[in-house]
Amino acid sequence: MRVEERKLPIQQFQAMAAKRGDRIYWRQPKNRVYHETSWQDAWQKTLRLAAGFRSLGLNPGDRVAIYSENCAEWFLTDFALTAAGLVSVPIYFTAGEKTISYVLEHSGAKALVVGKLANYKHLDQAVPNHITSISMPYDTWPCEHQINDLIEASEPLQEIVEPTLDDTFSIAYTSGSTGHPKGVVLTFRNVVYGATAMFSLHPPGEDEKVISYLPLAHITERALIEYSSLYAGSTVTFVESLETFAEDLRNADVTSFLSVPRLWMKFQSGVLANIPQKKLDRLLKIPFVSSMVKKKIRAQLGLARAQILGSGSAPIAPSVLEWYQKLGMGISEGWGMTEVTGVATTHYPFRADKIGTIGKAVDGLEVKISEEDEILVRGDGVFKEYYRNEEVTKETFTEDGWMRTGDRASLDEEGFLRITGRVKELFKSGKGKYVAPVPIESMMGENQLIEQICVMGSGLPAPKAVVVVSKETSVGMSQEQISESLGATMLSVNKQLEKHECLGGVCVVKDEWTVDNGLLTPTLKIKRDRLEDRYQALISESEKAGVIWE
Repeated sequence: MRVEERKLPIQQFQAMAAKRGDRIYWRQPKNRVYHETSWQDAWQKTLRLAAGFRSLGLNPGDRVAIYSENCAEWFLTDFALTAAGLVSVPIYFTAGEKTISYVLEHSGAKALVVGKLANYKHLDQAVPNHITSISMPYDTWPCEHQINDLIEASEPLQEIVEPTLDDTFSIAYTSGSTGHPKGVVLTFRNVVYGATAMFSLHPPGEDEKVISYLPLAHITERALIEYSSLYAGSTVTFVESLETFAEDLRNADVTSFLSVPRLWMKFQSGVLANIPQKKLDRLLKIPFVSSMVKKKIRAQLGLARAQILGSGSAPIAPSVLEWYQKLGMGISEGWGMTEVTGVATTHYPFRADKIGTIGKAVDGLEVKISEEDEILVRGDGVFKEYYRNEEVTKETFTEDGWMRTGDRASLDEEGFLRITGRVKELFKSGKGKYVAPVPIESMMGENQLIEQICVMGSGLPAPKAVVVVSKETSVGMSQEQISESLGATMLSVNKQLEKHECLGGVCVVKDEWTVDNGLLTPTLKIKRDRLEDRYQALISESEKAGVIWE
């Protein structure tokens, strides 16, 4: 079904609320008690909050920022803003003072909704006095107004704003690995595309269940989980905290589960910590036992009923996908970005012979490869412009309307894409030849000891792989044994590379790379420039090809 033939989000919400009525829509755990909200109650609260926002003097077209971890009130706020004709400006809950200040100023936000947060003290300096502040019902930053009070004091909004497909839906600021984040202007056409893009491949059933835990400030979670739930009629369970994630996932009983490579690798490490690989291999060779082991692992992960398993945001090692396939879990890799409303291609339905690819373009989007091997896209998912940045907007599009993605890829005879790196991630070694780090990282990632990796080496005689070793899979191993394993993997990988690409060593570092220490973006992509600055001395200190430890 074409985007033009679908209802706009708020119209769809109204229709789904009438259809689903008292069936549960949101499940929000608080202090380990699940608070459930029906479709009809969620709809009525949305209309009341929309009227509450308007009572504060906010008018259609005004920008309102949302700063919170994932929760039911995030959905409620977002839907109410849309109903009132306001433009949402999500801010990552991991953002610091400078980023928050910049986004509020650059977007011209008139109000800020503050929600569930582990840390909010920096808001004292980040939020200007002229911005209206509204809080969700959590122990959070003190605000002038509270959502629950606005709902209680307001009658349901009678005149819901009815936008066109090409009106602005939201301004999503990219997490950005360098410089200021860019404000990606997304339209209602974009979000309807993102919310329904997978339906031609997997039409929703009557009992869809999903979990919301990846940052809602990122359009992938917002389109494929939040807004897709309006069209699929999904029950959405939220995660209370990082500590309760595993329990909340099992409780959610999901029918589909989208994640990032790092979490899939964490799951794998957890399984192997309980069942060593050699023992697992033996059990999987025994027919009856094999089936029981597979079911038990899926149940323990909370994925017993999941029909769609996906991975995105960053490349995942083919060996990890092959490992899961042996357990009967076909993880379909996908690719997208904020500028294409989250999803552009997917390797779904899963095919073992296409592991390592990111699949084909989804409905509503065209993809082609330029002469420079860059992925170009156009269609319903492509954003309108960068907010207040005409120059970069112009640079991003070709003269005939294709968007330059910055990702390099190859295309096989069946139309499946394989990412080969970023256009700007190429670096020149001391030998004067360019090296693409992503394929090398993917090959090295086949070693289960490697949890995080970044290949770097601009100006060096040979590139180096900087790695963080998994604590789970390295339990009981000595430093010498780990070095031997990493060294063997490096030699194996080097045999598959051009001479100028061959790794000149592996550097094992002490600290894990996290969002908090500034080495990962909020969507868990590595920040190459930060990593290069941090480890430049380490990778330059040894000319010996081998494994060195920080």
